[in-house]
Amino acid sequence: MHQPLSYRHRVITDENLVFIRKLIADHPGSSRRNLSERLCKAWNWVQANGALRSMVCRGLMLMLHRQGLIELPPVRWVNRNPFLERSTPDTITVDEAQLSMALAELGSLEVRQVRRTPDEAVFNGLMQQHHYLGYTQPVGEHLKYMVFAERRPIACMAWSSAPRHLGSRDRFIGWTAPARRANIQLLAYNTRFLILPWVTVPHLASHLLGRIARRLSSDWQSVYGHPIYFVETFIDPQRFAGTCYRAANWTLMGVTTGRGKDAPTYEPNRSIKQVLGYPLVKDFRQRLARLDDAVGQATPA
Repeated sequence: MHQPLSYRHRVITDENLVFIRKLIADHPGSSRRNLSERLCKAWNWVQANGALRSMVCRGLMLMLHRQGLIELPPVRWVNRNPFLERSTPDTITVDEAQLSMALAELGSLEVRQVRRTPDEAVFNGLMQQHHYLGYTQPVGEHLKYMVFAERRPIACMAWSSAPRHLGSRDRFIGWTAPARRANIQLLAYNTRFLILPWVTVPHLASHLLGRIARRLSSDWQSVYGHPIYFVETFIDPQRFAGTCYRAANWTLMGVTTGRGKDAPTYEPNRSIKQVLGYPLVKDFRQRLARLDDAVGQATPA
């Protein structure tokens, strides 16, 4: 092998190739899925919550197969893509009577993390019906919150894995490229925030941002096995002022370039967004700069 190979920032050595070829030869009846799981176990390639990184491993093996460096067994079946075939969320019927009052008059609010619960379908439906962007199924790690006032839903908020490359955010944190690659999973991105349209309660949005920010890291730890140290979001200034985020002490870190990650040129092809961030711990820069004990990283042997 004359040129170094890498996949997801891992260098693939000649010894790695020999190991994979032997693994395939030793298990001639195994499927591609089974081989990737065996390789994950052999390399201890796991996520922070202990689950095998089998999808990443399959991508690695497919890359090597296409380059002629290993020979995988034939594909046995083609899996359906649930993201392409996913149906639109069902229409949700809730109490839409006008709710207009001071925040103190709302009484005790209940905040529920509804990911992987029966309420997740309600969340999806409300987002589809009432958020201007509709509902999109997140890919990767994500959590969903619903807020209730006397058992009546009044707000929804979604969080997902942060974008891997975001110039203004990366400059604000000040981490190196290796630190970003090692610790990007310690950031979360607020993808959707919906106050239901019949709810008019001053300061409710900033109050909920603070409430959920205080529990987000522990909830993420419970579901995915690692904490969150920093959160971010995008604001379209042509639509919103981002007042609730600023009231909740989020910081304007900069703006996007107006180019998607797969943009063919350097010319903007979409609206430029403001990038706001909020640290969940005081020493977030030090924690995100660490390389020695990066959470969730398991290097194959």
